[in-house]
Formats: sequence, structure tokens, C-alpha cells
Amino acid sequence: MKDYLKIKVSIADRVYPLTIKPEEEEHIRSAAKTIEGILKKYGDGYAVRDKQDLLAMCALQLASRLERNKGKELIDANDVDGKLHHLQQLLEAATR
Repeated sequence: MKDYLKIKVSIADRVYPLTIKPEEEEHIRSAAKTIEGILKKYGDGYAVRDKQDLLAMCALQLASRLERNKGKELIDANDVDGKLHHLQQLLEAATR
């Protein structure tokens, strides 16, 4: 676990220690922030006392988003960069 980072994230008033790759930190923290936002929205909008119910509703919403996006073509940044580089070379060759 040499190249790993130890962080703590808070979700639903609990702290979770994680060991992750450094490049995952931004995504993990962003995901925790998203979950907290959804929990707050549901907590403010519904008379729910049990955090477990809020977490279940949050999980359902996030899983629903995942299902909705399943099968959609995702953009590969490396592929786009390669194509842009190729186009730039073509343009440069045409202007010579």
C-alpha cells in the first residue's frame, strides 16, 4: 500500500477512513459531497427520522441515475485529444 493515501470522509454524521489511490481523492470527496447534498435535500423535504431511510433513498436515486446512463456512449478524453491533435496536424499541413 505504498502509493496509497489515507483520507476520511463524512457521510450521514459518520466518518469513514479510506485508503485510496491519490488520483481517486477528488472523485471520492466529490461523491461524498453529492451524497451529503442528497441526504440534506431528502432530510429537509420529508419527515424522516431514520438516517437509514435517507441513505436508502439516496442509494435509490444514485442507482437510478446510473441505470438511466447505462448504455449511453461516454466520451473518452484521450480519444478526443488524439483526434484534435490529428485535426491540428491536418490544418497545419493545409496552411503550409
